Amino acid sequence: MARQRETSGSQPVGATSPYDVACWCAANGWPVHPLAAGRKTPAGNCPPCREVPHSPVDCACIAAGRWCHSFHAATTNPALLAAWWGKNPTLGVGVSCGPAGLVVLDIDAHSAEVPHRDQLLPGIPIHESVNLAGLASGFDTLALLAALRGRRNPADDDTTLRVQTPSGGLHVWYRTPPNGPGYRSSVGSSPKVALAWQVDVRSTGGYIVTPATRTPAGTYTPLGPARLPAVLPDWLAAELQRTGHTVRTEPVHVPMPRPGSTRAAGRQRANRLLEPLLAQVEACAAAPEGTAFTEKLNRAAYTAGGLVASGHLTETQARDLLITAADAARPNRSRHSLTVIASALSAGAARPLHLKGRP
Repeated sequence: MARQRETSGSQPVGATSPYDVACWCAANGWPVHPLAAGRKTPAGNCPPCREVPHSPVDCACIAAGRWCHSFHAATTNPALLAAWWGKNPTLGVGVSCGPAGLVVLDIDAHSAEVPHRDQLLPGIPIHESVNLAGLASGFDTLALLAALRGRRNPADDDTTLRVQTPSGGLHVWYRTPPNGPGYRSSVGSSPKVALAWQVDVRSTGGYIVTPATRTPAGTYTPLGPARLPAVLPDWLAAELQRTGHTVRTEPVHVPMPRPGSTRAAGRQRANRLLEPLLAQVEACAAAPEGTAFTEKLNRAAYTAGGLVASGHLTETQARDLLITAADAARPNRSRHSLTVIASALSAGAARPLHLKGRP
């Protein structure tokens, strides 16, 4: 995993152009990709990539220096930055968090029904004696987590880069230490892999909008004196590990089965069951709507959960296959896809799929 350098200058603000922001990010070792002009979602794929479903891994566009497939195409190559933003100066800038060695806490302040206290901090029961009156957003749940651990609230951590979002939320940027573990992205509403309600985690498999990015709703604005991410605090690293966010940093591939192995035969049957469902998800790239994308992704993830529960796949393998298929079909809806995948994997895990011939 690439790691950022620690010698970069202060973060550009004010009238800084998107190209300047992209160059500043690349100088820090953070791979960047274009966002649609005035939006916080990735710029669209080229027509062939929209029309023919395929995995980003196999896409010739990325190898040819085009930005198709959102954060999969992120780069620090100065020539590509000049080509992309030189021809399209209004494009925004996103950072691919995993390759950048970043973990960003995305704190939401959206109006939503507050869940039961047992769902506010997954894995941590909150005693009835704790007064939750007034709790309404991710700012409150993150503060609660920090208070329970006796630590400083990350939202108040002025030693690291913090960015206020136009919607009133906050991005708290941290970097992982060299040779440290990688972390998976998650959404705060996930019933299985989540840090806190309304607190998303942006890392491997996700991207973050850069400071100084402008949308019709406003500008992503740095807060406080820090303009670079601090090292992820040990206590937060422990919480991310506890909540299932730790992942291997190298690419995950489904192992090739050994000939004659009964367990390998079970893996082959699992792949034959899951592959058509993943293909249906990827085929949704042919049209922007009306393809039942969510239903198909839910079906694939539910099936994958059953295969994980019965030992045919690991959760990491299943999640990576699902994210790849979802990103190929809907690269602009990664947050929605992660929510669907987390929920359906959890539900499917309650009903193990014991395929015929499984030892």
